[in-house]
Amino acid sequence: MACLCPQAARVVVARSFTDFTPQVTFDIKKCDLHRLEEGPPLRAELTREQGLQYYHTMQTVRRMELKADQLYKQKIIRGFCHLYDGQEACAAGIEAAINLSDHLITAYRAHGFTYTRGVSVKEILAELTGRKGGVAKGKGGSMHMYAPHFYGGNGIVGAQGQIFETFNMAALWKLPCIFICENNKYGMGTAVERAAASTDYYKRGDFIPGLRVDGMDVLCVREATRFAAEHCRAGKGPIVMELQTYRYHGHSMSDPGVSYRTREEIQEVRSKSDPISMLKERMLANNMASAEEFKEIDIAIRKEVEEAAQFATLDPEPPLDELCDHIFHNEPPLEVRGTNPWSKLKSVS
Repeated sequence: MACLCPQAARVVVARSFTDFTPQVTFDIKKCDLHRLEEGPPLRAELTREQGLQYYHTMQTVRRMELKADQLYKQKIIRGFCHLYDGQEACAAGIEAAINLSDHLITAYRAHGFTYTRGVSVKEILAELTGRKGGVAKGKGGSMHMYAPHFYGGNGIVGAQGQIFETFNMAALWKLPCIFICENNKYGMGTAVERAAASTDYYKRGDFIPGLRVDGMDVLCVREATRFAAEHCRAGKGPIVMELQTYRYHGHSMSDPGVSYRTREEIQEVRSKSDPISMLKERMLANNMASAEEFKEIDIAIRKEVEEAAQFATLDPEPPLDELCDHIFHNEPPLEVRGTNPWSKLKSVS
């Protein structure tokens, strides 16, 4: 009779992917409609592969932004820095419904979209720290990141007169544009209710159809964006989408974000409406993945972000004599007085 020690008696049962539910249809929140007879569907199909992909995308953006917060507080990142944590379902859901060949323009809270457009965490963090390996070679910082078909972070958010002129032109010419307002409830320290007589931003196009969407649910965002994209591709002209979301950080790193809202409010959103937690709980409740699987994904993401942060700290800054490079797309123009005042500038560092 063999005697088994506790170590030898340990049995590990590995679950095969065939043990998991491959696809589930979920009920999702109804969108509010403006000038539309019907809207996106009230049910959304999610495959196991899609769910894991969306989780990986949102969790990567979350960890990347938390690392940016840490690097800023260590004074390794300087200047303007606007973080996206809390709003991850917007970028992930939009990208899940459009093509990478579609053109995307965003405002200064741009890190999430930079990642979903195919730029690595390493290039994003290196851009934030102003290093040569950054996506814009260390010259753009938090607000100015670019990728193919992505005209990233711009300093202006829906400038009042210009946005309505743009709405008008798009409607006149029936342009295939989706105008998206990521309504995270606050401006630069001011709640939307204190800043706008009407907070129905999805109706702001007036003569342009609009949707108001639960921006904390990646499936709601995906289905609404798919609906909007089909509307545009069918030649029906532009459409406005308001994604109701929430930012966990302040407006920028200079804003602690708790003078005009309570910590309890932020915590309530985190506990009840967090986009990453909601997706994870849906998948676990429907046997689409295991807790161990999510843990493995989290560990891999943390490792990737840590390695990216190391690179962003150690990579050299661009030399001074490259300050005026990459201003012109091809060859610089003919020598005209005043067009290139730094042409003789040399680095002395």
